[in-house]
Amino acid sequence: QVQLVESGGGLVQPGGSLRLSCAASEFTLDYYAIGWFRQAPGKEREGVSCISSSGGSTTYASSVKGRFTISRDNANNTVYLQMNSLKPEDTAVYYCATSLSSASCSSSGWYSYGSWGQGTQVTVSS
Repeated sequence: QVQLVESGGGLVQPGGSLRLSCAASEFTLDYYAIGWFRQAPGKEREGVSCISSSGGSTTYASSVKGRFTISRDNANNTVYLQMNSLKPEDTAVYYCATSLSSASCSSSGWYSYGSWGQGTQVTVSS
């Protein structure tokens, strides 16, 4: 089964920034809408953002709107999540996944996504 690979996580202080990357080498991402999710210890996995296959449409959870920006570079087969003004409550493992609805961001639920990466840890702490 093909998988996505997330990278770019780390430890940052509140107010800091990170850019997460989501890449696939075994298939072409430009056919799919890509979602970013996060899961903190003891919490359910929640949708953070999604970008359509063309990059023309994006969605954000209310908790990150205005701070996070999703983008994609289909030529490099990569989707990004720029995370600014990070807060301690952003601490989680972040995952990317392909949408089962193919090109569209039709749902924020994890069950609407197919291929997943292994996750990358983001920790926001002083």
